[in-house]
Amino acid sequence: MMSMLLLDVSVAGLLTGSLLLALPVAAFAGLVSFFSPCVVPLLPGYLSYATGLGAQDVTSGNGPRGRLLLGTALFVLGFTAVFVTTGILAGTVGTWLMTNADAMTRVFGVLVILLGLAFAGLLPLGNPNLRPKWVPRAGIAAAPLLGIVLGLGWTPCIGPALSVVLTLAMTEGSALRGGVLAFVYCLGLGVPFLVAALAFGRMRRLVGFVQRHQQVVMRLGGLVMVVVGVLMLTGAWSWLMGIARQWVGGFEVFI
Repeated sequence: MMSMLLLDVSVAGLLTGSLLLALPVAAFAGLVSFFSPCVVPLLPGYLSYATGLGAQDVTSGNGPRGRLLLGTALFVLGFTAVFVTTGILAGTVGTWLMTNADAMTRVFGVLVILLGLAFAGLLPLGNPNLRPKWVPRAGIAAAPLLGIVLGLGWTPCIGPALSVVLTLAMTEGSALRGGVLAFVYCLGLGVPFLVAALAFGRMRRLVGFVQRHQQVVMRLGGLVMVVVGVLMLTGAWSWLMGIARQWVGGFEVFI
C-alpha cells in the first residue's frame, strides 16, 4: 500500500503543471530538429563516424547490426547528456523566476514566438545552414564524445527549437521536470537516428522527401512553436495547465 501511494504521489508530482502539455511539444521539437539542414543531410556521415563503418556500409544496410545499434546509441547518449544537463539547469533557474509565474509565462510566450519565427526562417536568429566544422573521427569507443561535440556544435542550427524546450523547462520551475522535458526532446531527436542505423534503406525515401521539402518542414515546426508562444502569451496555456492539473489530480495507480 505504501509503495502504491509513493508511486501515485511521484507520478502526480512529476506531471503537475504544464509538463503534461509541454512533453509533446518537446518531442515534436526534437523530431523537427532531426530533419533540420544540419542533421538529416549529413545522416550517413554521422552514423559512419559513430560506428566506425564506411558510409557505404551504413547506407546499404550491410554493416553489422549490433555495431550500428551500439555506436548510434552511444552517440545519442552523448548529446542527450548535454541537452538533459542544460534542461536541468534551465529548470533550476526557473525555480527562481517563478515567484511571478503568470507574468513570466507571458514573457516566455513572447520569447517562444520569436524563436518559432526564427526556426521557420522568418527572423535572423540562428543559422539553419550552419553545420559543425569539426567532427572527431570516432567509432564505437568515441561515439559518446562525438555526441557531446555535435550536441554543442548543432546549437546555431537547432538552437531555436532547443531554446523553446529550455524556455518551457524554465516555466516548470523544477530541475527534475526540466531534465525530463529535455530528455523527451532527445527522444524526438535520437529515436530517428536509431531507426536510421537499423533500417537506413527504408528511411532513404523519407529522408529524400524531407530534403526536397526542407523549408516546409522547418516552417511547420516554427508554426507549432509560435502557437505555443501565443497560448502562453494570452494565458490559454495556464488555462490548459489547470485542466491538466485536474486530470492528474484524479489519476490513480493500480498494481
